[in-house]
Amino acid sequence: MQKYILIIIGALFCLPLSAGRQTDKQVKALSEETVPVLSSQEQRRFDYFFIEAVRQKQQGNYDAAYELIRHCLSINPESAVANHELMQYYLFLNKVPEALAALEKAVQNDLQNYWYANTLVNLYMQQKKVDEAAALMEQMAVRFPNKLDIYYGLLDVYTSQEAWEKELRLLNVLEERVGKSEQLSMQKFRIYMQQGNQKRAFKEIKALMKEYPDDLRYRIALGDAYMESDKLDDAYAIYQDVLNREPDNVQAMSALLAYYERSGEEDKMEQQLDTLLLSHKVPDAVRFRVMQQYILVQQKEGGDSLKVINRFEQIMAQEPDDPQIPLIYAQYLLEKGMQEKAGPVLHQVLDLTPDNASVRLTLLQYAIKNNDYGAIINLCEGGVLASPDRIEFYFYLAIGYHHEQRLDDALAVCRKALNQANQQVNKEILSDFYAIMGDILHTQQKDVEAYEAYEEALKYNADNISALNNYAYYLSLEKKNLDRAEEMSYKTVKAEPDNATYLDTYAWILYEKGKYAEARIYIDQAIKNLKEDSSVVLEHGGDIHLKTGDPEGAHTCWQKAMEAGDATEELKERVSGKLKTLQVP
Repeated sequence: MQKYILIIIGALFCLPLSAGRQTDKQVKALSEETVPVLSSQEQRRFDYFFIEAVRQKQQGNYDAAYELIRHCLSINPESAVANHELMQYYLFLNKVPEALAALEKAVQNDLQNYWYANTLVNLYMQQKKVDEAAALMEQMAVRFPNKLDIYYGLLDVYTSQEAWEKELRLLNVLEERVGKSEQLSMQKFRIYMQQGNQKRAFKEIKALMKEYPDDLRYRIALGDAYMESDKLDDAYAIYQDVLNREPDNVQAMSALLAYYERSGEEDKMEQQLDTLLLSHKVPDAVRFRVMQQYILVQQKEGGDSLKVINRFEQIMAQEPDDPQIPLIYAQYLLEKGMQEKAGPVLHQVLDLTPDNASVRLTLLQYAIKNNDYGAIINLCEGGVLASPDRIEFYFYLAIGYHHEQRLDDALAVCRKALNQANQQVNKEILSDFYAIMGDILHTQQKDVEAYEAYEEALKYNADNISALNNYAYYLSLEKKNLDRAEEMSYKTVKAEPDNATYLDTYAWILYEKGKYAEARIYIDQAIKNLKEDSSVVLEHGGDIHLKTGDPEGAHTCWQKAMEAGDATEELKERVSGKLKTLQVP
């Protein structure tokens, strides 16, 4: 028997008694089992070992408890209580056939134990042994006539078996026991309709109408039954009768909409649809479902999207405080590729439900795509307040602040995010926060703190490419720890060999280390991979070409650096000085 076996007891099946309370009842059950009578000496031995097994189990000594139960069964193989215990051990070991056999023996030898039988039913159902479960439940219904949950469980089983006649007989028994009810009558109605016995189905509904004359739901159910049976005129009469009695009956209004669709009266269907969607008496949830169904029908039939859009606009104008309709409207627009039109609608949803993180993230995605840092900041500031557990909002808010040079705000957001980050937060995200902090602190000329932040970033993610590149580059500018800088930069080049920024960093570190020939190889690759001229990369190119004995190449690079769109006045002045001292053949 393997160690730590059976940390299971009471976990696999939710029996009503805990292990502690079970002991006395289990021991008491020994005298009630329908098993061969033991001699008094054998009974004492059995009781002693069984009680000891229960004690060992309560103390967590499951191996010992298992062996003691096996010993009890060697004394009395038919013991229900011992077989029930054994079943639980087998289940833990995933020996389902053995567990079933043990539990079946327990049930067979203690027929009056409801919980054993109920556990066996559950196990049968888990193993898809529906017929066995049904047979046992039928026996239980006889043994435990007051347990109505057995009857209702049998109804579910008979439904899954499509055993309609058995289910009808059981429904009649239940009606005798608990009286006529909507649930039972509607179930009988559905079975009769399933069998095609419309006469009996209508009779069942009419009986409910007679018993509950003021409950209009049963009249509508009768109308639905008529419509399902293609008795459209009878169905229409019923729906109209209900609406005459109660003009704002939403169920009847919906049924009438289905009637017009079924009868092909498109104009009346459109009118009824507007009645449902634009009525103040219709609950938001119903309007939402109706509009969802309308969209599905229109898409299936290739309907006019402009028609759908107009209907949405009408509803939103009349129900400005309902967030569900603009939500599915935005989804519809996005599916149709109308992102620009969807944006204001999504903002309307967000105004109504600020804590809707999904909508906020959708808008954030478009803001990031468009490099709209103002929108990124607005969305994330609201996101941090409304959904403080979503780390994404802190992350992009820090990026937005950083871009707008709100450096102290960006640092504060990073620190707040890191302080409240839980163990579920991805370590790569934490690494990115520290990398952002390193960039900001370096901009603020707090190099010691910046390098500490980069070290934290790499502690959480040793392959954080952005942190590796920036950390390595800033070290090269200070001409310090260049071996570490080269090692870090090489990882970025290996990860993204066509990235001009990473190639430039690596080339510059090699330059600072005096490896000019190697540096020229990488700076030429960097310049080749530039998507647009970079004054810094081109200046580096000039410096490196000059060191490798190529003044013409240096002149070309420096000249381009002066003309680059991102060239600052400081850089232009510096490069201009280099050009003046350059002697080109």
